[in-house]
Amino acid sequence: MDFSAIIQSSQSEGKEKHVPTITVDKGYKEGHDIVRVVVGHETPHPNTPEHHISWIELYGVKKDNNQVINLGRATWAPVYSNPNVRFQINQIKDFKAFYALAYCNIHGLWGNMLAA
Repeated sequence: MDFSAIIQSSQSEGKEKHVPTITVDKGYKEGHDIVRVVVGHETPHPNTPEHHISWIELYGVKKDNNQVINLGRATWAPVYSNPNVRFQINQIKDFKAFYALAYCNIHGLWGNMLAA
């Protein structure tokens, strides 16, 4: 099985919102920018022990050689926290794209990409 076959995207979206939304806040500090990833940006995802987002990972694709860099991972406990994370990225100019993965304990793995 191809790994991409298990990652769902906006075409698979139902009433719950699972696709991670990626935004970039350039100029947070000199040399440091913020990449924010949220699941349920417009419509909140359930956050119960029975149905929740467990984690989000952020990857960057470098401009010069297409190398994929794991920039970080955030995990959450259901009920007490929400799937909303900010990654402070050094040398953001080195990246041509960002890819976020989010895992719902019921509906599986979801992904989204943002060209930098």
